Amino acid sequence: MSTRTSTESGSAGTSGETYDGFTEEERDAMKERAKELKASARRGARTAKARADGEAEVRAKIAEMPDADRVLAERLHEIVAASAPDLTPKLWYGMPAYARDGKVVCFFQSAQKFKTRYATLGFSDLARLDDGALWATSYALTEFGAAEEARIAALIEKAVA
Repeated sequence: MSTRTSTESGSAGTSGETYDGFTEEERDAMKERAKELKASARRGARTAKARADGEAEVRAKIAEMPDADRVLAERLHEIVAASAPDLTPKLWYGMPAYARDGKVVCFFQSAQKFKTRYATLGFSDLARLDDGALWATSYALTEFGAAEEARIAALIEKAVA
């Protein structure tokens, strides 16, 4: 959640008032998540049709992204498919995600959609990335070279091991 002034949130009121609520981007993501849950309930999360539908939905969402995010998301999609073919592509809060038994293991978050400096590759608590008492659960993505692709493939493989 974010704190905004009343003029930033578009509501009437005196300048300087704060509003602790969700940003427009956060509200949009929640609406998309509600649609995803309804669609998933209709088709069943673990069927072959769910996998095919998820693949098509993820590819369509990636195709809608601005060029910088689209290039990263397309390459990440390929890396996940090659590194962990048992993960099922699906949308999660309107972003590409990859699940095992219907539960998200990792996901891509667009920089453009959330108006951030960089896109991210995130991991849920189901990812087996534990490394002592401290480890990263998300990574900034700005471009892919051979070294980044190898590191991401290794992270994905470890996450599902």
